[in-house]
This record gives sequence, structure tokens and C-alpha cells, in this order.
Amino acid sequence: MSITIILKLIGALALLIYGMKVMSEALQKMAGPQLRHILGAMTTNRFTGVLTGMLITVAVQSSSATTVMTVSFVNAGLLTLAQSISVIMGSNIGTTLTAWIMSAGFSLNITDFVWPAFLIGIMLIYSKRHRYLGDFLYGVAFMFFSLGVLSQTGKEMDLGHNQDLIDFFASFNPDSYLTIIIFLVIGTLLTCIVQSSAALMAITMVLCTSGVLPIYQGVALVMGENIGTTLTANLAALTGNTQARRAAMAHLVFNIFGVMWILCVLYPFVNICCNVVGFDPTSNKHPDPVHLSFALAAFHTAFNITNTAILIWFIPQIERVVCWIVKPGKNDEDEEFRLRYIQGGIMETPELSVLEAQKEISLFTDRIQRMYGMVRELLVERDETRFAKAYARIEKYEGISDNMEIEIAKYLEKVSDAHLSDETKAKIRAMLREISEIESIGDSCYNIARIISRKETGKEDFTEQQYDCIKQMMELADEALSQMAMMLKGRKENIDVTRSFNIENEINRYRNQLKSQNITNVNEHRYTYTIGTYFMDIINECEKLADYVLNVVEARVGSKKPD
Repeated sequence: MSITIILKLIGALALLIYGMKVMSEALQKMAGPQLRHILGAMTTNRFTGVLTGMLITVAVQSSSATTVMTVSFVNAGLLTLAQSISVIMGSNIGTTLTAWIMSAGFSLNITDFVWPAFLIGIMLIYSKRHRYLGDFLYGVAFMFFSLGVLSQTGKEMDLGHNQDLIDFFASFNPDSYLTIIIFLVIGTLLTCIVQSSAALMAITMVLCTSGVLPIYQGVALVMGENIGTTLTANLAALTGNTQARRAAMAHLVFNIFGVMWILCVLYPFVNICCNVVGFDPTSNKHPDPVHLSFALAAFHTAFNITNTAILIWFIPQIERVVCWIVKPGKNDEDEEFRLRYIQGGIMETPELSVLEAQKEISLFTDRIQRMYGMVRELLVERDETRFAKAYARIEKYEGISDNMEIEIAKYLEKVSDAHLSDETKAKIRAMLREISEIESIGDSCYNIARIISRKETGKEDFTEQQYDCIKQMMELADEALSQMAMMLKGRKENIDVTRSFNIENEINRYRNQLKSQNITNVNEHRYTYTIGTYFMDIINECEKLADYVLNVVEARVGSKKPD
């Protein structure tokens, strides 16, 4: 076998993976937020969950993309574990379409038809309105072109007359279960390494259609691919929360159980699938490439449909098994810095990465609200030991706030390097502004705590009237924070910013009123100039905090305060 043919084979596989990636990403961009809404809405029961997972996988042509998306939704709290299991089952069925597409690529001479697709695709790519459709056509053209090249390369390699390869595969007894298990493990390991079940399916078809690999070993490789492809979701879930790790583990458990029962009835099951497409697995003649490739696709489809039909009734039991396997971690998220929703790496879908970041921003807001609550408690704390402890906790939260801003910003910068839609780019710009303003709210909280701490070191205290005024101002600021948090969790089109603007106006008026009153009270010696300064510093910091809150609201809805 010449170096040229080997390089041609490797290049064709790389082109296949790239083509499927481009096609999948283009479809996801065309679907946009609708894909996420469909996944969230159509999982009311196990059957609609399976249907949803199947349709989305058929649409995006990547079970890994669907599974990673599902795991991320569980991580973000948008799907329950039970709902995610049904969606993952559906994704296993949806991915079988890939095998049928490959069968067509190996059975028909389709390379002549890809050139018009390339031409139309490049024209659409330079059209701003239809560029995603152009990307999709490019991906399809690359995929079919690579399949054509693989088929042609398989013929050039003439594997059917390669005696060394024939002897190697002949050394395995096709009727032995040990052989099946060996090839199953090989399929699993290769898929884990290549990170593409489609590429290994293509290799399997090349080997089988060349006549060197018997159908039963080919089927064992396909089963191994089913297990190996679960690695992607499990890697994505490593830095996720407990439920996300359980959802990824459910994918592995589901596929392993399917392989276990199919091994018990492997030979009759394979024979039935082969007979359906008109292929005789027991024939000693050189296999018909067309029927053999269809036999592999038929097995892949029948296996996943049957596995889902059996296990769909046992979703609660699968849920209990994965909960037993994946134990919950120590819940110290409130006191330690750790991003909960953002994964260690960028998600396969940039649109989904934005959703993860949005959820993290919502968590950021919750932390800031807790920090503000601590500051309000600090104001009335009289015990020195508890005061020192509460102040130290606020300092810790200020550090968490700084770290969260930096990490979310880094993540968004990485996401922005991807090929994004204009809508997603605008979202990222708005989110970068949101986290900057939320961090400023944290700074204001810490500044108020520092002012209170400085006041405590002195001998003077606020008057009862001053305490009442500070509490009232803090109540208004807290209301503004609550309104902001509600907006960050809701959908943009359902948000009414009027209340936020009204609160901010009320805070400004109250601040101006207290400023005038403070000058009068100091002049009338109702309290000292020093305590009056501390008083107004807190009031001004609360007003600044409210300004930052309004900036977050404006960034979220894309509007400005009316004049």
C-alpha cells in the first residue's frame, strides 16, 4: 500500500469529519434559539423526549451535538435528568441516518454531483442573508465528496487481494463471542481516540465492502462506536454539576446495556437485518458492496430502535442507577469560587455556549444579591466577633465577584472567536457589559461594608433617624436588585423595564432629599460632620449601586433610560 493511498484515506476521513462539523454547525445556526426552545418544550413525557432527540439529531446530523446540548441543559437546570435520558435515547436513533447517508455514498457515484453544490454554496456564503445555507451546502458537499474518495480509495487499496490483511482478519473466528468482544473493544477505543463515530463507521464500511472484514466483526465495531461516542458528553460534563454528570453517564449506561442484550441474540438479530436488505451473511462469495453497506446501516438502525423501545419503559430505573453511580459533590458553591454552568471548554455549539454564559451571569447576580444581604445585616450587627466574621465573608464575596467577572469574560471572548451569527455577537457584547456592571455592584457592596467598618472603629454612631433613612435607601436598592435578577432570568420579550426606571428615579430623588437634609442637620449640630459624612457616603454608594443595576437592565433589554 503506497504512502499516497494512505494519505488519501486519512485526508478523506478528515474531510468527512470537517464536512459533518460544518453542516451540523450551519444547521444549528439556522435553527438558532428555536432549537433550544424545541428541546425545552417538547420533553413533556418520555415519548416526546425521544421524538425530540431523534428529530434534532437528524436535523444537526450529530448525536454528540444533541447529547452535549442535552447535558448542558441539565447543567443549566432547563431539563430534568429523566427528560434528558429520553432525549439521549432519541439522539441514538437519529444518528443512524448518518449510516444510511454513508451507505448511499458507498453505493452510488455521487462525487459528480458535489461540484454544483460547491458552486452554489460559495455563492450563498458571500450572500449575507443566506450564508448559513451556503455553509450547510458546503458541509454536505464535503461530506459526500469525502465518501466518494473513501469508496474510490477502498477500491484502489484492493484490500480484497491483500493477503496479509485477509490472514489477519481470518485469524479471528467469526462465530466466536470472544472475537465479537475484541472487535467491540477495538471499536470503542478507536471512537474514543478519533472522537467521531462517523469516521469509524466509514472505515468499517470500507473494510467490509472490500471483503476482508466479515459482517459480524463489522457489526461488533459498530456496537463499539455506539459506546465510544458517549465519551464526548462525559467529557463535556466533567466540570458540570452532579445532574449534568448523571445525564452523561445515563448515555453510557443506556448504550452498554443495549450492547449486553444484543450480544445474547447477536447472530439471529444480524441475520434478520441482513435478510431485510437482501444480503446473505453466510455466503462465501465476495460480498456485494451495496447490500453489505445497507446491512450495516440496517443493523445500526434496528439495534438503536429496539434498544430504545425496550429501555424507554425503564427510565426511572436508569435514573436511579446513574444517581447511585454519580454521587453528589460537596455543596459549597456559595462560599467557594466555582463556575457552575460554564464548562471547562467551549461547547460544540457557540449558540449553546452563550446560553451557558447567560445562566452563569444569572448565578453571578444571585451571589451579588446574597452579598448585598450580608451588607444590610452588617449595618445592624452589634457583636464585635460576629461583625468581624460577617465583614470577612463580604470581603471573600468581593474576591469571588472579581473572579467571576474575569472567568465569564474570558469564556465569552473564546466564544466570540467562533463563526457567530450577528444576533449572537450582539448578545455577547451585551453580556460583557452586564458582567462588568454586576461586578461594579459587588464593588459598591464592599464599599458600603468598608464605610460601616470605619464607622464602627470610631466612638460615634448613627442617630436613629439616620438608621431609618439608610434602611429605607437600602430597601429601594434591594428592590432594584430583585427586579434586575428577575429580568436576567426571564425572556427578553417579556421584560418590562418601567419598574426599574421608576425605582432608579425614586432613589435619585431620595438621595437629593437626604443630601439637603444632612447639610441642615450638621449645621444644627444634630450630629457631627464626621458621622454625617459616613451617612452620605453610604447613601451615595447605594445610589451608585442603583445606577449599575440600571446599566445591567439596559444591557439586557437593549434600551436606554428615557429622557
